[in-house]
Amino acid sequence: MSTHAPPERGPEHGPEREPDLASAPVAAAAAVPAAASVPAPVPASAPPPSPPSSPSPSSPRVRTVVTALVAALVGAALLTAPAPASAARQGAEDGTWSGSTAPVEPVHYTGRAFDTCEAPSLTVMKAWRSSPYGAMGIYFGGRGRGCPTQRELTPAWVASVHTMGWRLLPLFVGSQAPCVVAAAKRPFAISGSPTSLGTKEGGEAVRAAEALGLGTSSPLYLDIEAYRPGDAPCAATTLSFVRAWSREVRRLGYVPGYYSSADTGVRDIEAARRAGTTDLPAVMWFARWLGRPALYTEPVLDSQAWMPHARIHQYAGNVAEAYGGRRLLIDRNTMDAPVARVIE
Repeated sequence: MSTHAPPERGPEHGPEREPDLASAPVAAAAAVPAAASVPAPVPASAPPPSPPSSPSPSSPRVRTVVTALVAALVGAALLTAPAPASAARQGAEDGTWSGSTAPVEPVHYTGRAFDTCEAPSLTVMKAWRSSPYGAMGIYFGGRGRGCPTQRELTPAWVASVHTMGWRLLPLFVGSQAPCVVAAAKRPFAISGSPTSLGTKEGGEAVRAAEALGLGTSSPLYLDIEAYRPGDAPCAATTLSFVRAWSREVRRLGYVPGYYSSADTGVRDIEAARRAGTTDLPAVMWFARWLGRPALYTEPVLDSQAWMPHARIHQYAGNVAEAYGGRRLLIDRNTMDAPVARVIE
């Protein structure tokens, strides 16, 4: 496969080849613990007004009037207070959260990560704790997944690997660009209204994440495989789909992320950002198979774009590695970006 614009995610469809383990630098990975929940604001009721000197404060009529006034004031305060559910679903247009709108801050992880087509067994995940990786990608939803049958991927599995210390990168492989390169992805090309379809699949992604126990403020990464460069109508349709998907995911309280080839999908999203387009993904996961990490020096991205804590570089694909006697075919990534917040 091309080392610059892989037409497929390696483990999903690519042929197996022997690993070049010496080319992958080993770095220690450290996860940042999740921030504590921000409690919903509690409206303060106004003190009751002073009763008149006459009649007596102890008279039943005065007590009734005062009680009614207090109830009315408290009711008004409750009506004007922000609803916690609404606050949790608000997000800034640029994909960042403010302390007043997010129920919790996203959890960030810096280090090495791998992704593989099908979630491995708990036995394999335990064996791989001896690896240099601290995070892994899981294909949790979408009609275009290369491995739609995820036998291990359950809420119990998510909770177990999180307890082991793994951090998770949820990948959603839904509809694809109309000019997608890979033949296996063409049945999933965007059709009809890209905005309506993107909104629909954004909701599907959130529901699938919730079903696995992935809480709000978790990133959900939309996987758009490499498509034909220079096809302006195709790129415009894809951008409309991505924006609608990102807008819906953000509205529902999650962080929209984006995976694609650096030379097609990533290049086009960066061009949209420079043009001032709104509703773009908040985290960028770019594939450029250099064989070495280049998280902060990707040429198609401005040096200040998707910074800080908002980049993942997939720098090698279809490599086999073994730890603890367990072998997997993986893609290699380096990252400084949000990971899933697993509900305990």
